[in-house]
Amino acid sequence: MAADIDPLPSTHGPFPADQRVIALVDDDRNILTTLSIALRAEGFATRVYSDGETALKALRDNPPDLAVFDIKMPRMDGMELLRRLHETTTLPVIFLTSKDDEQDEEAGLMMGADDYIAKPFSQRLVIARIQAILRRTAPAIENETGRTEPVAETGQPVRMLERGRLKMDPARHLVTWQDKPVGLTVTEFLILEALAQHPGVIKSRNQLMDAAYPDDTFVDDRTVDSHIKRLRRKFRAVDPGFGAIETLYGAGYSFTDG
Repeated sequence: MAADIDPLPSTHGPFPADQRVIALVDDDRNILTTLSIALRAEGFATRVYSDGETALKALRDNPPDLAVFDIKMPRMDGMELLRRLHETTTLPVIFLTSKDDEQDEEAGLMMGADDYIAKPFSQRLVIARIQAILRRTAPAIENETGRTEPVAETGQPVRMLERGRLKMDPARHLVTWQDKPVGLTVTEFLILEALAQHPGVIKSRNQLMDAAYPDDTFVDDRTVDSHIKRLRRKFRAVDPGFGAIETLYGAGYSFTDG
């Protein structure tokens, strides 16, 4: 198989200046083709590559708005591709992989991946994660007081969610704790949002799964627990005394911060 393939006409441009470009890097031609078709149906342009080495040069020379990488690929795997790209760019990246080992997920996220989705995957879930990550750079509008506010896809301002020391920007998936930024993946943000919307209310693992994976994607309890563990770790990095996410053994989790 060629290193840089083009399953669809005009996949590599040129594209309209206002069209968002998504790069797909995977050695599975079927995934490249079907996901590219789905993204193009949503209005995105796509570039596709079947190995990391070819993708590295192309993404450095002509960066897209976001990239989706497989981990296990010929010539250069996704981990090494991410590491080398992040030497010179802050390109948003989602790992899409058949690996389901928690250590692989941890390593990818620690290296700076924005999210991690395991195969087999829902195309709707991948598209939703891409849209959410891209909203982090959405424009703002000025309200009647002269302040700028984040804008939803409808063009309407989206209100911040504030719970004690926590502030969440749902339009851009941004979070601060004690006015210090906390970098979360989209999945982590959605789980935290589900907890913070109703302080003190116990949310079961199934409820948190539904909040983070709304399209009936199967996720086991261990995955939710792993996300909670990472959430706590990230908040404790800015506040060692963080304890706002509580575990109710046998029931689930709750958020409490006055």
